Amino acid sequence: MKNKRTVFIILFIIFNIAIDQISKVIVENNVDRGSEAPIIGDYFTLHYVKNAGAFLGMGSDFNPILKTILLLILPIAVLVFVLVHLFRDKTMDRNSVIGFCCVVGGGIANIYDRLLYGEVTDFLHIDLGGPFRTGIFNIADVSVMVGMGFLLLSNFKSKKAVKVEEESF
Repeated sequence: MKNKRTVFIILFIIFNIAIDQISKVIVENNVDRGSEAPIIGDYFTLHYVKNAGAFLGMGSDFNPILKTILLLILPIAVLVFVLVHLFRDKTMDRNSVIGFCCVVGGGIANIYDRLLYGEVTDFLHIDLGGPFRTGIFNIADVSVMVGMGFLLLSNFKSKKAVKVEEESF
C-alpha cells in the first residue's frame, strides 16, 4: 500500500506530540511548580519547572526578537525541511524514518508550548553523580534524543553495509 508509509509517519509524529502534551498536563495538574520528588531515589527525580529558553534554559534572557528567531523561526524552518525530506525520500530506511518522526514530533511539541505559553514545561532530571547528570527535561526532549539515537543507528548500519559491499569487490 503506497500510503502506508505516509500514514505511519503522520501517526507516529502525532503519537510523539500526544505523549509529551499528556505528560505535561499530568505534571501541571498534579505537581506543585518548583517541587522535587524522587522517582527512583535521587537518581531519577521529578522537578516541575517552566523553561522560557532552550536546553538548560539557554536563551531565556535573550531579547524578544532574538528569542523569537532562535527559539521559534529557526526551529520551525528546520522542522519543515526535515518533514519535506521525510515525506519525499522514499529510499529512507526504517530506523531513519522512526528517528526523523521522533525528532519532528518532539520538536513540534516544544514549539507548540513556546507558541502558546511562551515557555516549555520540564519535569524530569537524572543525576547519576559527577558528570553523569542532566538538566531538567521533558518527554519531547526524550523523543528528540531517541530519534537521534535511531538516526545514528541507521547511519552506522548503512556505513557498515557500504564497507561490506566495498570489501566484497
